[in-house]
Amino acid sequence: MCYLKMRHKVNAEFKAFGLRIQTLRRKKRLSQEDLAEIAGLHRTYISSLERGQRNVSLKNIIKLAVALKISPGKMMSFK
Repeated sequence: MCYLKMRHKVNAEFKAFGLRIQTLRRKKRLSQEDLAEIAGLHRTYISSLERGQRNVSLKNIIKLAVALKISPGKMMSFK
C-alpha cells in the first residue's frame, strides 16, 4: 500500500474513533469538559480526539473507558 493511501486510512480511523468517543460522551450527557475532568485529561485533548486529530495512547483509552463506564473493548467497537 502506498504511503498516501495508508495515511488516509489511518486518518479515517482516527476520525472514526473520535466519533465513537463523541457518541459515547453524548449518550452519557457529558460535555467535553465533564469527560476531561472525570478522565483526568484536558478539554482540548478531548476536542482534538473527537475531531480525529490525535493518536490516542492505550493509557488514555483506559482513562476514557473508565470515565465513560465502558470496557475498552466496547469503546473500540465502531458498530
